[in-house]
Amino acid sequence: MAIPVTVADDSMMSRKAVLRAIPEDWDVEVSEAKNGKEALVMVEQGKAEVLFLDLTMPEMDGFEVLTHLHEHHAKTVVIVISADIQPEAKKLVDKLGAFRFLQKPLQKEELHNTLQELGLL
Repeated sequence: MAIPVTVADDSMMSRKAVLRAIPEDWDVEVSEAKNGKEALVMVEQGKAEVLFLDLTMPEMDGFEVLTHLHEHHAKTVVIVISADIQPEAKKLVDKLGAFRFLQKPLQKEELHNTLQELGLL
């Protein structure tokens, strides 16, 4: 059974980069979100057991999404993929329950290792 995955990033190029990095043999059903509000809709609709989340987005940023998920959807596995590599951002992401913080540009091998660590591969 396919795992519902959502890629949330306001940049189409960044979403495509994440989609290209997803292992070909991973059985997933992928949805895309252009902002945090859309990401939360995907979670509510059951389309985001795994959420790849950018931090800097319009309407609702990744920190706001993480805060909401932390309070209401703790089971959602969140992997933050962001160019914002400030130590404060990483600490807050960890505090809000993200599984991992991966730096842009996303490396295919790093994503593969993270998914293996989670037991999803």
